[in-house]
Amino acid sequence: MKRQLAWTMAVLLALAWVAQPGFGQIAKDAQDVLNKMIDVQGGRKYLETIKDSTMTGTMEIIALGVSGTITIYQKEPNKMRMDMEFMGMLMTQAYDGQLAWATNPQTGTTEQMPEAQVKEFARQAMGTDSLLNPQKYGITYALKPKAQVEGKDYLVIEQTMADGHKSTIYIDPATYLPYKVETMALGMAGVEVKSESYSTDYQKVGQSMVAHAIRVVQDGADFMTMNLTSVTYNSGLEDSLFLMSK
Repeated sequence: MKRQLAWTMAVLLALAWVAQPGFGQIAKDAQDVLNKMIDVQGGRKYLETIKDSTMTGTMEIIALGVSGTITIYQKEPNKMRMDMEFMGMLMTQAYDGQLAWATNPQTGTTEQMPEAQVKEFARQAMGTDSLLNPQKYGITYALKPKAQVEGKDYLVIEQTMADGHKSTIYIDPATYLPYKVETMALGMAGVEVKSESYSTDYQKVGQSMVAHAIRVVQDGADFMTMNLTSVTYNSGLEDSLFLMSK
């Protein structure tokens, strides 16, 4: 159980974090929608000032019947670390810009993640630089026909990463904030499954709006929830925080 939980967490957090899409090079017909989304996040000038972020909160892994706490660190342009406590176990997973690794709660040692998990983790580690400098990342967007979610009309944008990975983002036309993201992601069995993440309880942090509640549905069943209790910007995170320990 411990072994399964440890290696599953990288997938779970990737599923949740896809609800916070980066913005890349955009198709002409999606330009206005994405510009409004950027404005809602505080605007280009403000986002340029965010060099790192720290988020703390609670998580419930419904599929495994466990709950615990989590702290997520992100540093521009592509570093991420997550410290989690579940069932009395302390676990860390991180990406230092090149290498993704995780602690093994059974041995206390650190191990590199499998290649498939590295790719997902690397995508989610991309920060606001991927929004402001899309030419570096080759992300494209296309505006799709409006669609209904739970009886409400949403703007729809398809995001395509440089590696071809696609996500469909449903945007509230009243707020220009993302509500739902659909994508394919690795499941617990190590095969791709349909993942839907829902972002709610947006709160203002500095000049930006951050979703404080995220729900992940996997293959049609509730899979995970995450609720943030604190979000801090520019605390001066060191690169060493993300490096794999010996």
